Amino acid sequence: MRAHLARVDAVLVQAVIAAALSFAHLHDLASAAGQAGWKAWAYPVSVDLLLVAAWRRLRSGVSKAAGWCWFVVALIASLGANVATAGLLDLDDVPDWLRILVAGWPAVAFLGGTLLAHTAPAAEPVPVVVEPETARTSAEAEKPQLPVPHVPAALVTHARKLADEHHARTGSPIDPDTLRARLGVPAPLADAIAARL
Repeated sequence: MRAHLARVDAVLVQAVIAAALSFAHLHDLASAAGQAGWKAWAYPVSVDLLLVAAWRRLRSGVSKAAGWCWFVVALIASLGANVATAGLLDLDDVPDWLRILVAGWPAVAFLGGTLLAHTAPAAEPVPVVVEPETARTSAEAEKPQLPVPHVPAALVTHARKLADEHHARTGSPIDPDTLRARLGVPAPLADAIAARL
């Protein structure tokens, strides 16, 4: 137990030191590129928040490509600041291209953070409810009976809006195939929704 705590503590100390140094480098670079006062402090915060948002997306298992993309973008920003302030760049004479990159960073961070926070999760499976057996005629008994999917009320409400828009635009009621394409649901579910409209 103590060995485990010592390992966790060492990793945590390492992470805090690395974060503090990276934070300082990002601040110094932003300040040298003309972002004075509170703005220079906001840059490292935005880079770190984008890293955290990307890491959370990677851990969630949803849309890992987006998570990796924004994680790499934020990591390049952080690593670039670390390298630039290590003596390879004259902070008293920052090149114009770097000033442009620093000035453009807030828009990039906002886009990345927004996409990571508001990208729709993967569609959840729709539960299927099988109707109880009832007395049927012999003709009905011969037909194979498919399970009738349960249709959530919110989905019916959304489908009604789509149907109303379709009717207003075309002058005709929406058909199940168009409804299925607009909702992105399987045909049996689209038929069940169309029956409830």
